Amino acid sequence: MECKTLYDVWCKKATEDNDLVEELKSIQGDDEQILDRFYKNLKFGTAGLRGIIGAGTNRMNIYVVRQATQGLANYVNNTYGGGAVAISHDSRIKADVFMIESAKVLAANGIKVYITKELQPTPVLSFLVRHFKCKAGIMVTASHNSAEYNGYKAYGYDGCQMTDVAAGMVYDEIQKLDIFEDVKIMDFDTAVSEGMIEYVEDEVYTEYLKNVKEQQVNPGICENAGLKVVYTPLNGCGNKPVRRVLKEIGIDDVTVVPEQELPDGNFTTCPYPNPERKEALQLGLDLCEKVKPDLLLATDPDSDRVGIAVPVEDGSYRLITGNETGIMLTNYLLSVRKAQGTLPEKPIVVRTIVSSVLIDEICKKYNCELRAVLTGFKYIGEIILNLEKNNEKERYIFGFEESYGYLAGTYVRDKDAVVASMLICEMAAYYRKQGKTLANVIDKIYAEYGYYRNTTLSFTFEGAAGMKKMQELMSGLRSNPISVINNEKVKVIRDYLVSEERDIESGEVNSIDLPKSDVIQFDLGKNSVIVRPSGTEPKIKLYITAVGKTDAESVKITDSITADMKAQLGL
Repeated sequence: MECKTLYDVWCKKATEDNDLVEELKSIQGDDEQILDRFYKNLKFGTAGLRGIIGAGTNRMNIYVVRQATQGLANYVNNTYGGGAVAISHDSRIKADVFMIESAKVLAANGIKVYITKELQPTPVLSFLVRHFKCKAGIMVTASHNSAEYNGYKAYGYDGCQMTDVAAGMVYDEIQKLDIFEDVKIMDFDTAVSEGMIEYVEDEVYTEYLKNVKEQQVNPGICENAGLKVVYTPLNGCGNKPVRRVLKEIGIDDVTVVPEQELPDGNFTTCPYPNPERKEALQLGLDLCEKVKPDLLLATDPDSDRVGIAVPVEDGSYRLITGNETGIMLTNYLLSVRKAQGTLPEKPIVVRTIVSSVLIDEICKKYNCELRAVLTGFKYIGEIILNLEKNNEKERYIFGFEESYGYLAGTYVRDKDAVVASMLICEMAAYYRKQGKTLANVIDKIYAEYGYYRNTTLSFTFEGAAGMKKMQELMSGLRSNPISVINNEKVKVIRDYLVSEERDIESGEVNSIDLPKSDVIQFDLGKNSVIVRPSGTEPKIKLYITAVGKTDAESVKITDSITADMKAQLGL
């Protein structure tokens, strides 16, 4: 159906949400605006749905959410013959509305629904799926995207984000549905009174936090450590659980950034509420100048990622990258547990392929197996699931991705900023008692292993034309691969879409034992470049690894590789 025809159908039928009605009226006669909203459907994939809030098939709204949920309901009923689904949401605009609409559709399809009374972190949703033995889960969030976005993460029975196979089955079901005519829906109050929709009780959240606290490796070390923390939940859902767990492990001196304490989907103080970005942490950094804490913590809106800043000798605060936090936590967990004698036989640490390879060197030191997986925490969750099936889940020590996501423990199957915040504070208290800051710790690690600088560059491609350009760029890299970067010959090309690793000098080709993914890696030896389209945003990302004998040398190499790649790719 062409865009103008779709627009006319929506004008007639999309009448339940006044915001959508007004938006549709406002674009009447504007072919470009109509095209942008209707040229495609938001595609349901392993990350569920994500898009700008608004009217149309290419937007997040109650009709797109209902259609996706009907497809999910068909999948649950066809695959399992029924069951339960857990749903939660974060602080984003209309997130609570989308949760309720999803619950109404599931209930109408005979599926029991557990929903949260208020916003909760994404890892809590993963916990709820497992706690209630659900067949699926839904988290209404767009993670760290800007305020105009919302999304819908879908989870499988194991508490991991849906696998490619399951997401494909849901997508196939969605494709069969007319967005207005083929969706079942039940009155919310009726569904609650009949027990089809049930609110999660507070003791379940207490059980979740009990599991979080079990991941401590030095219980009690934070008590009387004198640790001072500034914390910002970035107007998201980490405020209550993060502060509660810190208090329960003995950290009383926590100052919250007041402008970012309460839920606010407009994110007025940080347009991009992403702890990877300095501007999102600026109010926290400003408060640090007054409070002088040992640590700044910042969790993103759905509290599955955490960023930190730490004091340095001149009194300012240094932003720690996601890789650096993962490096320090890996080193802390392995070294302390080895000293305690609590490391299991054949321990395992998991990182994504775009995360720092310095982790590999640390794992070698502690005779720990390192497993590299595709980007996406579901792949780390799958490692845990397979270990659990083999009665080996105690082997799992830690998993992380460079984009500030971490998990210790197997109680959930997604990254968890609540447990990460707790462990970061425990680690800071441990080293504080030795007279060290976390800046001292990461610098000592670099001095031992080398200065591994990991840099992520993002390039945005908006709209239909942008998507086409992204596809052409990736296709061009495959048909005419780069052979030299920064005057270094490419030694190995790894193409994860065709699952091949090619040694350029010998011509030898080996298979890559990972699911197919639209990612290409150019390995120069110690240095490397990975090119990857984002799975959730209209962006191409470059992941640059530069290793130097000094910090200054690693910066110089990074800058040279960056300039060369931008020139070669026309970015």
